[in-house]
Amino acid sequence: MTSIAAVATASGYSRQQIRDLERLGVIPPAERGPNGYRRFTATHVRALRVYRAVAAAVGPVDARRVLREAWTLPLAEAAALLGALHVGLAREREQAQAALHALRSIRAEGSGRRRTDDVALTIAELGDALGVRASTLRFWEQEGLVSPDRVTSRGARSYPPAAVREARIVAALRAAGHGIPAVRSTIDAVRGSADLGDPERALAQRIEALAQRTLALLEAGADAAALLRERV
Repeated sequence: MTSIAAVATASGYSRQQIRDLERLGVIPPAERGPNGYRRFTATHVRALRVYRAVAAAVGPVDARRVLREAWTLPLAEAAALLGALHVGLAREREQAQAALHALRSIRAEGSGRRRTDDVALTIAELGDALGVRASTLRFWEQEGLVSPDRVTSRGARSYPPAAVREARIVAALRAAGHGIPAVRSTIDAVRGSADLGDPERALAQRIEALAQRTLALLEAGADAAALLRERV
């Protein structure tokens, strides 16, 4: 048994943070001594390490939700819940990699063509540049894959540079056989890039960040497994 002060020193969390995480069920409840003070063990230090790593991987809100459930579920369900976090990160990485591959393919294919991604285009001009019908572009718009502007009283579509870039990514992914849901996820990844002026760099940075988040989740794995086995 050890004091909350010792746990705070070992974990790097403040005493109040530890109390809050215990109250939320993120770490197991501490026993109370005859004097009413909490009595912690190495299990609590380990649980705090798990929380820190999982929070680094998926964010504190999801980390609190998942761990609160995991410590109360049967072993098989708890293991599946934690395993799903890896699946989620893998899906994000696949989407970012698909978007990056599409951008690089577009750059390589466009090296000998007239540039179309630095000016606004009409629907006919964009369709001609991509080799697709206007109806296809309208369908992509309906599915949320491309977002043109409306610039006339009749609502004629005008595709600004950002929309042209998105349309080129969509065209490349569709040509590669990706379905609409996968394309939508990839476009969301591009739109979520912080550096909109250089989406390739932003996506490369996103992939690196996902690698670091995956490593954090792997670091949590051994401690989480030990805690779950302690309950069996």
